[in-house]
Amino acid sequence: MKKSILALSLLILLSSCKENLTVIKNNKNPLTTQANGNNAIAYRKANVNGINIAYREAGNPDNPTIVLLHGYPASSFQYRKVLAQLANDYHLIAPDYPGFGNSDVPDPKEYNYTFDNIATTINTFLEQKKIVSYAIMIQDYGAPIGFRLATAHPERITAIITQNGNAYEEGLGDAWKDIKALWLNRNKQTEAALLPAFSLEGLKWQYTHGVRNIETVDPDTYTLDYLRVSKPNAHTLNLDLFYDYQNNIKLYPKWQQYLRDNQPPLLIVWGKNDAFFPESGAQAFKKDVKNVDYNIYDTGHFALEEDGSLIIEKIRNFMNNLKK
Repeated sequence: MKKSILALSLLILLSSCKENLTVIKNNKNPLTTQANGNNAIAYRKANVNGINIAYREAGNPDNPTIVLLHGYPASSFQYRKVLAQLANDYHLIAPDYPGFGNSDVPDPKEYNYTFDNIATTINTFLEQKKIVSYAIMIQDYGAPIGFRLATAHPERITAIITQNGNAYEEGLGDAWKDIKALWLNRNKQTEAALLPAFSLEGLKWQYTHGVRNIETVDPDTYTLDYLRVSKPNAHTLNLDLFYDYQNNIKLYPKWQQYLRDNQPPLLIVWGKNDAFFPESGAQAFKKDVKNVDYNIYDTGHFALEEDGSLIIEKIRNFMNNLKK
């Protein structure tokens, strides 16, 4: 009797599995089904001049687009809350830069890791996707990449959302000390002083410094980043970008002129306890943009970790107001 029941159970299980497999087989992209709705996140890759660029995409492409540009040492993973919560109303696309996230990591001898070059790659990626009208959300490294996109094609930018994305010298905090030493003289000693930034503890500090409650920070953030900065060539490419960051500062006047000339709708959602980009960087935008939606949060560098719900609601209201 027990054997008969077991056989019957196995038969039912196999039948169920076969049915599920048939559904999956017949559905080429289950992420876009009506049942799942527009808030499903698709994880895709696009070949850009021989480099596979990984990206997350959600929402209806007929809706206004927001391009989410991540910071160091992160990836599109940092925007997981934004993608999940805003996809019903907006088309969201979050690429991983070359050398970051799930994108390819070209050898530094074959790919020049500068902000100019990364911005060119991301611009080509967006053009290949036929995305030529979009708001940008910028954080940390996302700022120099986003402002390059904006100054190259100001007609494409519908709005700017900056979460600790800096464009002013007064917005550079004390945590830049060792990187500034690298700018003055790049050698083995100044490079070695920056190696702790690639350790698990160093990466954890970037996410947890300045937060009110460390338990609000997902440990997967710095753990995933640690795996990625441990890849071959990762230290070299990141040191190259640390060194190249000085060229962003030289472009600050150009970006500020873009702001004065174009007056893009600007939302500031800033973690005031950021050791790299303190609140003074947020305040500086008011010099050049007449109408700023200004919001400061008592948190750190990755403000979305602790105050994501509040920030995302601000983004929703800000973007909705653009439609009026």
